[in-house]
Amino acid sequence: MKKYLYPYRYRLAVLWTMVLLNIVSGLAIPPLVGRAIDGPITDGDIPGLWRIVGIIAALGAADALLNLTRRYFQTTTAMAIEADIRGGLYEHLQRLHTGFHDRWQTGQLLARVTTDLGMIRRFFAGGMVFAITSIGMIAIIMGQLLFIEWRLALIVAASAVPLFLIGRGFFRNYLPLARAEQDQSGEVSSAAEESALGIRAIKALGRGPLMATRFEREAADLRDRSVRKSLVASRSWSGFTAIASAALGATLVFGSIMVADGAMSVGSLTAFIMLQLAILWPIEASGWVMAHGNEAMTAADRVYEVFDTEPAIKDRPGAKVVDRGAVRGELVFEDVRFGYEDDSRDILRGVDLTVRPGETVAIAGKTGSGKTTLVSLPSRLNDPTGGRILLDGTDIRDLRLANLRSVVTTAFEEATLFSMSVRENLALGRPDADQRDIEEALRVAQAEFVHDLPYGLDTRIGEQGLSLSGGQRQRLALARAVVVKPAVLVLDDPLSALDVHTEELVERALAQVLRDTTALVVVHRPSTVALADRVALLHEGRIAAVGKHSELMGTSPEYVDVLSATAEEVAA
Repeated sequence: MKKYLYPYRYRLAVLWTMVLLNIVSGLAIPPLVGRAIDGPITDGDIPGLWRIVGIIAALGAADALLNLTRRYFQTTTAMAIEADIRGGLYEHLQRLHTGFHDRWQTGQLLARVTTDLGMIRRFFAGGMVFAITSIGMIAIIMGQLLFIEWRLALIVAASAVPLFLIGRGFFRNYLPLARAEQDQSGEVSSAAEESALGIRAIKALGRGPLMATRFEREAADLRDRSVRKSLVASRSWSGFTAIASAALGATLVFGSIMVADGAMSVGSLTAFIMLQLAILWPIEASGWVMAHGNEAMTAADRVYEVFDTEPAIKDRPGAKVVDRGAVRGELVFEDVRFGYEDDSRDILRGVDLTVRPGETVAIAGKTGSGKTTLVSLPSRLNDPTGGRILLDGTDIRDLRLANLRSVVTTAFEEATLFSMSVRENLALGRPDADQRDIEEALRVAQAEFVHDLPYGLDTRIGEQGLSLSGGQRQRLALARAVVVKPAVLVLDDPLSALDVHTEELVERALAQVLRDTTALVVVHRPSTVALADRVALLHEGRIAAVGKHSELMGTSPEYVDVLSATAEEVAA
């Protein structure tokens, strides 16, 4: 957190200075009122009274101006800090490997980026300032009270004991309830986000009432947790108010007796009561401040759960950059092994494969054989747990991640598009792509349909591209990969959603692109094998056979079984 506060240290210094001046200007008024009562009012000194009234008016105006300026500073500073933390959190999320995002619910991450950071900002904008203001006010007021009448001041000081006991119980009970509420808020966000993304499936299956019941259950749980938290807070706040009011009543009683006995003047008692009334606000507000502080603490804990997660895939010390034009594109897998963190079973158990520069190798295998996992490794979406992958003889972990991913590009079977224009989606991997590059990629992917959209390439396609058909989304995702013009192109069955006629046109155009590009192509359809120079059969986590399609058809029964099973699935 320090690194986000440090750039605003001067603004914070100005803010605390204004807080101090604000306190002093406000608390200077009660003693002046007491002096006016005991002096000019008692003596009938009208000119003297006007002088004191003028000073009080000036202090009041200064207090109001300082209060206005302070609130502006604290609000704008808190918002700037929140924006910086949110930007840092988003950048950190981008650096975390895909396994992290597979484990975490999207709603929980959204709650941390929005709700939790909002709580932290509100604490900076209000709770923290009020806490410091309250401490400053209590310290200064207690000093003034002791100076005016130390015996009455002891009554006020004695109220600190029950206030402390109530505050300690509040901290003990409120903190776990606040954390539970914030965690449940993430669950509600996840339920809403899943329902929004899966609305078509929900409607198609007629499961709207079921999903609504599930959401209502999560929302009811959130409500119950919020109510329990509010009950703890309300009991504590009521206790603070009751104790402060009781202390004020005791002061009035004993103070009146002292005035009647001549041990204290009316002006002094008036000033004392005004100051004690002024101390009521920070005492009563302490419950609110503690509540905000507790919520900010739990929110910060939740945010730092993400910040404290180290990226599993990052640049090695001394990682280098290669020039795209100098990359030949030879890709070598040497005894590559891979297993997920929560699974003791290895998916890849020693893959050895060489893809020559400019060669297209198809990866075939049964469902669950590890094809998608294998092709996620060259661009370091995942890192091998054993072995290594070489690009032109260099371990890909010795290359800068950003540089590697500009050289090795992947198009997935599940096409992900973003809520932006078609042009922006296509140029996502290569922002400097010109119109000719985009048009060529559209031709290769048979995606010229974009010109028929309402605004052509400038048409916004909506979240997840759901305004397009599955085949259209897949063709745009393929075009996006082609635009990059990588040295190594990885295609994870990017034609699965296309009809036979469109698939044939795409394959014909894609074959020209792959002529000068090293490519790994995951195949599920027998027709896609035609794109490949060689085929590698992945079986039980290992490369069982490598060769031309015609060779494997005659020498590998397992390969024949895979293609036969795939053909039956496609026909079905």
